[in-house]
Amino acid sequence: MMKPYQQIKIQDCGEPLVNIPIEKFVVETPHAYQKLGAPYHLSAVDSPYYLRQSVLDHLLIAQLQLQENHPNWKILIFDAYRPVEVQQFMVDYSFEQLLKQRGITQQSLSAKQHQSILTEVYQFWAAPSLDPATPPPHSTGAAVDITLVDEQGILVNMGSPIDEISPRSYPNYFKNCSDIIEQSYHQNRQILSEVMKTAGFQQHPNEWWHFSWGDQLWSWLTNQQQNQTPIIAKYGRYSG
Repeated sequence: MMKPYQQIKIQDCGEPLVNIPIEKFVVETPHAYQKLGAPYHLSAVDSPYYLRQSVLDHLLIAQLQLQENHPNWKILIFDAYRPVEVQQFMVDYSFEQLLKQRGITQQSLSAKQHQSILTEVYQFWAAPSLDPATPPPHSTGAAVDITLVDEQGILVNMGSPIDEISPRSYPNYFKNCSDIIEQSYHQNRQILSEVMKTAGFQQHPNEWWHFSWGDQLWSWLTNQQQNQTPIIAKYGRYSG
């Protein structure tokens, strides 16, 4: 199930993971995956609130850009660094959630159904690979899942929750909707997307909330948008 961006060569620059200064952003406490029991304790870095230094620098620029147009709005960091152990846990959890939604038990699951549901999961979750050539984006410390809160500290409505396995997660899902409320969802997503892209990030094609800088996905998308010499990824899987 290799994805196109995983063919990008990686030359890790060796930049460290650094603590995100969470007082400058908004975060959920406890973290959503920690509440589910995700095994952060198995990793040397036992918190999601880390990024590579340059990625954090760009995220701080994005926050400043946001506040120029929307004073007192903030970026809410839903997830950042994700150990491969946590990636595996969340892939398994998402698979189980789809089974529950469809009323399917593990005992009645056919091989064809298993593969079909796993394919759905991998549209939104990277495979928890330990291969240095194909790291999950979040395991590089170069990807971040975010949304916005307004000047009153209220979540800006994006029309669907983070991590939903559904076409509603596609960044432009509401683009051509005629309903006024659905139009507002698209406008809100555009605010998020534009501020992040202005700061140099690339957006995941299937996820309105996922942005990266310096990883394979970022390199692949950047190469598609320019005719210059192809760039390689700056960050591989963070190994401490």
